[in-house]
Amino acid sequence: MLSKLTPSVADALADIPDGATIMIGGFGRAGQPVELIDQLLAQGATGLTVINNNAGNGDTGLAALLAAGRVSKIVCSFPRQTDSHVFDGLYRAGKIELELVPQGNLAERIRAAGSGIGAFFTPTGFGTTLAEGKETRVIDGRNYVLEYPIRADYTLISAFRADQLGNLTYRKTSRNFGPVMAAAADVTIAQVDRVVEVGELDPEAVITPGIFVSRVVEVGDRAWIAGADVAVELEGAEA
Repeated sequence: MLSKLTPSVADALADIPDGATIMIGGFGRAGQPVELIDQLLAQGATGLTVINNNAGNGDTGLAALLAAGRVSKIVCSFPRQTDSHVFDGLYRAGKIELELVPQGNLAERIRAAGSGIGAFFTPTGFGTTLAEGKETRVIDGRNYVLEYPIRADYTLISAFRADQLGNLTYRKTSRNFGPVMAAAADVTIAQVDRVVEVGELDPEAVITPGIFVSRVVEVGDRAWIAGADVAVELEGAEA
């Protein structure tokens, strides 16, 4: 059996080079791979392109990575919110490049990369600055914009449970971008609360098959769900 287990978050991220393109899962705090992001900060890779739903909150996690000057470009759909002061400051100072992608387009462009789709037409963004320089077409009387897949060198995601083969289950809304990002990178690294034996996961509850996962690292129960009743998820309900 080929085990995907990695002994530590440091080992899991050790080979990420300067200039890498990295997808990071999560929608706000939900599904954010906190330990992997913190280790990426400690690991020291710089000149990174980060693909994420937003551009960081407060001063921790992705915001801390930005503040340390490790990210040269960010691709996201929601760069500004009340506590995105780190990104705001860097962008206004011309220290970071932004590619703004509508949220649905972001998810579909990532999904396209993992599904082998060469490109697709979408009406979202037509007639706006987001469509400037892009091919357009009228289909059945409606205007569309051609969008291309987004791939990454590495994907960092958070899941709930994994087995040694890298099969993953998620907990509730923390699934968000995890499954599509897992399929859209050369190397997918998943942090999970706990690793279980092969055969313990209900096959019907496995959302990301192990074929899309390169490395799994166990980080322990997350503090903010430590009091939750996780028995239901272990029984195979959607997690």
